Amino acid sequence: MTVQDYRSLAGQTFVSDWFEMNQDRVNQFADLTVDHNFIHVDVERTKAETPFGGTIAHGYFTLSMLSHLGETCLPPMPPNAIPMNYGFEKVRFSAPVPVGKRIRAHFKLSKVEERKPGQWLSHWDVTVEVEGQEQPAIRAHWLTLFILPG
Repeated sequence: MTVQDYRSLAGQTFVSDWFEMNQDRVNQFADLTVDHNFIHVDVERTKAETPFGGTIAHGYFTLSMLSHLGETCLPPMPPNAIPMNYGFEKVRFSAPVPVGKRIRAHFKLSKVEERKPGQWLSHWDVTVEVEGQEQPAIRAHWLTLFILPG
């Protein structure tokens, strides 16, 4: 795939595979980030004291899954391209992800622009869907950069 081929994909949407947000993964994320808020790790307390009906995944855990979800559906970059996260223009956590539910992401490539010679910035409008839930968990504008070695 050439840069021009990649740029021609602007306007297309790519949908990832489903990914289960299970309690073991949420607990591991809590341990790694030292974020043990009970809404993520204490099933019984969360059932008793919150409107969630059980634990929910960390918003940042869900956001961090974009790289994996993208690997399941995004088009290949030009040969020898070095991909990098560049950041986000906007991120909104619009609904919780109940533990035990599956998520998938919809990635719409809005544009690809040359940032400087050999560096291409991709703009992705991303929505993270929760299986069986009308409201998406995340809406974001994600920026990824790929560098073509000179």
